[in-house]
Amino acid sequence: MGPRCRWGLMMGGALVAVFLAVAMTSRTAPMISLFGRTNKPCRCGDDTPKYSGMVEGCCCDYETVDRLNEEVLYPSLQELVRTPFFRYFKVKLWCDCPFWPDDGMCRLRDCSVCECPDNEFPESFKKPRILSSEAFVCQEGKPQATVDRTVDRKAFKGWTEVDNPWTNDDETDDAEMTYVNLQLNPERYTGYTGPSARRIWDAVYSENCPKYPSEALCQEERILYKLISGLHSSISVHIAADYLIDESKNLWGQNLSLLYDRVLRYPDRVRNLYFTYLFVLRAVTKATEYLEHAEYDTGNVNEDLKTQSLMKQLLFNSKLQAACPLPFDEAKLWKGQKGPELKQQIQKQFRNISALMDCVGCEKCRLWGKLQVLGLGTALKILFSGDDHQEHSSLDLQRNEVIALMNLLNRLSESVKFVHEVGPSAETTMEGQIAAPVTESCPFHRMWASIFNS
Repeated sequence: MGPRCRWGLMMGGALVAVFLAVAMTSRTAPMISLFGRTNKPCRCGDDTPKYSGMVEGCCCDYETVDRLNEEVLYPSLQELVRTPFFRYFKVKLWCDCPFWPDDGMCRLRDCSVCECPDNEFPESFKKPRILSSEAFVCQEGKPQATVDRTVDRKAFKGWTEVDNPWTNDDETDDAEMTYVNLQLNPERYTGYTGPSARRIWDAVYSENCPKYPSEALCQEERILYKLISGLHSSISVHIAADYLIDESKNLWGQNLSLLYDRVLRYPDRVRNLYFTYLFVLRAVTKATEYLEHAEYDTGNVNEDLKTQSLMKQLLFNSKLQAACPLPFDEAKLWKGQKGPELKQQIQKQFRNISALMDCVGCEKCRLWGKLQVLGLGTALKILFSGDDHQEHSSLDLQRNEVIALMNLLNRLSESVKFVHEVGPSAETTMEGQIAAPVTESCPFHRMWASIFNS
């Protein structure tokens, strides 16, 4: 034991009893303090929330978004996406990667997608062709979750066979389409990691997104980057919120370390999540007239009426209309002589991003990647593909686009809620671990710490 420790023990021994008495007294008399110390929590700086004021580029502030999301949007969207109409998504799960050979391997069985059994699928979505019994072998070993590879009839008012100019998928090629029950295939951790997974996002950002931040970027290019960053953040939040903690026990839970490392430690990623949420919300509110009169037909009259009622409750909610009537103002974009040329350029970049989803090596990741990129492409289509002077005249949506749009809005809503509720405590925990001092070797120092941390 060094001289410093011996001196500390001798001088501190006489004071230990006094300190213990003061510490015990402070438990019953909180106004008594040692050197001005009280039991009140320390406030370093002011009480201003980390994310406050207007969401950059939008027409709504963070506090209002969090409140409206908790009170209005989150509960409404949760109920809406569980209805038969929004539960099923038509997707090509087996596609050749147009950029490189697909060598991605998935480590967990949860990478695979369960498809829908014939007896649960809406009759109005079907065509007469029936699959062989071999087609109902589910990749996760759950026969009740297998998918019937059928195509739909015209079950959505305003159905059109015109492809979305913002996305790569050819929705008219029905022979390769598969219907998936999204409720049986949640977006969560799948074990899809490593070079193959990183290569997808590297290609998205390096080849198709403008370099950001950059003073040379125009407003439209900044928006494309923020949308992709916000979507990326939302996907990371869902992986962290539903993570495989123990594979041997099939134990799932929250991974706050991953949430911090991928999202919370980068404030711009959180801001971009909120931006993307408001951008997609604006697309939904702009399409109010179309969505209000759509026929949500699945053959189940009661469920279809419920779906239509839920949609109207969301679109015409008085709290939403009063607090955030215009989440994002798209009218200021694509101005000037180069506006049309710039729109074509960014459309091409987003189509490339859409095409990259076919290169995802994990089937379930590919499902949710394709759905959410289609949802974002649908939002872009609603906001930017029509005549600026005739807002609703040329809007035509496929049913799959509406399903993707509302499910994307729900995913973003879940991410915003999780970050708002869990983010502050996760940041405090993780930053506390990072900043934790090295344990002192002197017994007196350890005893001193134990007194004031009790």
